[in-house]
Amino acid sequence: MKKYAVHYLASLSCIALMQAPALAQEAADTDIMLEEIVVTAQKREQRLIEVPMAITAMSGTELEERGIDSIQDLSFAVPGLTMREDGPGSYQIFLRGIANAYGGGSLTSIYQDEVPMVLTGYDVLPTRTLDIARIEVLKGPQGTLYGQGAVGGAIRYITNDPVLDAFEGNVSADLSTVDSGSMGAEFTGVVNVPVVEGKFALRLAGTVKTGGGWQDHPEAGIKNGNDEELQNFRLKALWKPTEDLSFLATFVSYHAEYELGQGYENPDRTIFVAIDPAEAQMSKLWDYELYNLTLTYDLGFAELISSSSYVDQTHNYPFSYRGGEDTIYLGSYEGNDERFNPGEQFTQEVRLASTGDGPLQWTVGGFYRDMERSLTAHFEYDYFGFVVTDQEYFSGNKSESFALFANASYRWDRLELGAGVRYFEDNASETNGFAPNQVTEEGKFDTINPRFYLSYALTDDLNMYASVAKGFRSGGFNTGGNPAYDPESLWSYEVGLKGAALDGAVYFDVAGYYTKYDDMLRRGLVFLGVDLGLQSLVSNVGAAEVKGLEASLSWRATDALTFSATGTVIDAEVTEINAEDTSNVVGDPIDYVPDYSFTLGAMYDFQWSSDMPGYVRLDYSHRAKMPYVDLTSFPAENTPQFSDTIGLLDARIGLTSGAVSVELYAKNLTNENKYIDPYHAWNNANRTRPRTIGIKMGLDF
Repeated sequence: MKKYAVHYLASLSCIALMQAPALAQEAADTDIMLEEIVVTAQKREQRLIEVPMAITAMSGTELEERGIDSIQDLSFAVPGLTMREDGPGSYQIFLRGIANAYGGGSLTSIYQDEVPMVLTGYDVLPTRTLDIARIEVLKGPQGTLYGQGAVGGAIRYITNDPVLDAFEGNVSADLSTVDSGSMGAEFTGVVNVPVVEGKFALRLAGTVKTGGGWQDHPEAGIKNGNDEELQNFRLKALWKPTEDLSFLATFVSYHAEYELGQGYENPDRTIFVAIDPAEAQMSKLWDYELYNLTLTYDLGFAELISSSSYVDQTHNYPFSYRGGEDTIYLGSYEGNDERFNPGEQFTQEVRLASTGDGPLQWTVGGFYRDMERSLTAHFEYDYFGFVVTDQEYFSGNKSESFALFANASYRWDRLELGAGVRYFEDNASETNGFAPNQVTEEGKFDTINPRFYLSYALTDDLNMYASVAKGFRSGGFNTGGNPAYDPESLWSYEVGLKGAALDGAVYFDVAGYYTKYDDMLRRGLVFLGVDLGLQSLVSNVGAAEVKGLEASLSWRATDALTFSATGTVIDAEVTEINAEDTSNVVGDPIDYVPDYSFTLGAMYDFQWSSDMPGYVRLDYSHRAKMPYVDLTSFPAENTPQFSDTIGLLDARIGLTSGAVSVELYAKNLTNENKYIDPYHAWNNANRTRPRTIGIKMGLDF
């Protein structure tokens, strides 16, 4: 199948290039054009075509029309974006083949406006598409501007700001039914109030969800136990005392609860509980509160931005596992955990960015973070007949870090050259162990991370670029007093072409990249001397290479009909192992990286009557199976483990009459029941959501 995916991408990459010159003459007088996308990926406004990196940008309208709400939804809509989910809202996010579950830091940064939503690689605050302007998925290392953790890229949720001169809002109700599951209901409201017109405004957005579950725990008498009880509210206040000065304050309250909160399921839509199948698991609870104050001051020659944020999370959840027949444990190792995971984080960023349209554009700034989180787990396990009923394990992390960064570019006519650099220093500590024998390790990690790029505008609507960037995440600690591991880093090389044709009726981009991962973290046996001998620990013992090609195409064929396609092909494998024994050997594929994935979409706008416009939308996403290799858990003959190949079809039709809108939709129309995750041999894999059919009614005011 991979060769067909390559052919598909090659065709997608060439269509616009080959056809645009001839078609442009035919369409010279047409007014059919796609909406131009403006992004802030480089922390200043730019046309998407002008940004020298690969970006997937989706407007709030598109997100709503495609029914994209969670990061899991987004992962199927953006080829190359994958994830490991440990229950609703709990995930590790991977992008562009940079998928390494070892190490404590994140590999993909998540931002909501100016707020970092990542505490560690295992503590990523769930973000929904509530009253959102757009999402930007920045591909490739973004360490210069977005710091540690942006190794594979960054995902930015840009929410709608208060409007200073208009009272407006909307309310909606969404009722749905899940195949072999329960009814779900969602109520959303947004209101914008200009308290002092032109000076001060408030914007309140909120969602309440209930139901919509489909997982059963029959031994405990629980049906549809993953019903979602969600309350998500956001209040933004904008004060603009002068034309040049503004203050934007944001408060977010997020509460989600699930009776069956682990998320893993069997093909029959039941869950697995170890040791005593009739024992009801603890509920999953995820609460957080977010506070942010952003000051913006226009100095004339530059804009000063100060962003202060604080988040406080409470995350309690169950964890059940069993080493199945494919593992080295042959079904004789299983357990249940109850886990309690609080955390908090304060961040402060100050930056100065040039304004105007001059040839020199620059940004300089500093970033400070103070993070603390912990995990207390109560273990119950059975290891080949040796049973432990209540063993307490504690893990705590503290990190105080700062960074200084700068980025500048200069344009000569059609050529632009740019460079950026970030210095990062992290003073960290970690406490691990079974009570009362925890051990604390401390250390300092630092790194310098540059980026270089150039772009050349062949025309006003056709831009080619090349970039070289270093990606990094901070180091960390092993248990039992074993040596710490160093920061993980890689170099990525990218070339790309972006353009518009047919007077804006076609947008396309194509990018190729090569990533060299020289000090990849792996778990394995390392010789630590005569006294300690071979020890199992995480260390910088691996190297890998990732080669990829990706492309996208949007075509507004008529004033009513629009087509879209995106796709990626990735070749990612381990190329070097410098240890006695590890979870990998040379030649293994990188975990959670499918060989290819693609999406196809079509949207048709119509007029039901003169005052009743409508639309029909179809979206299809396809992802090849994803591998997982761990030779410390699986015999060599049972690796790689694989997820399923997945194809999902969604459909939606909508009508609007004045201020009233009605939409009918179906997600997973063919009712695919497939493993998303390759970790099912441990009973730790989630599956595709069953077919969901719903109706959404809205009122604008």
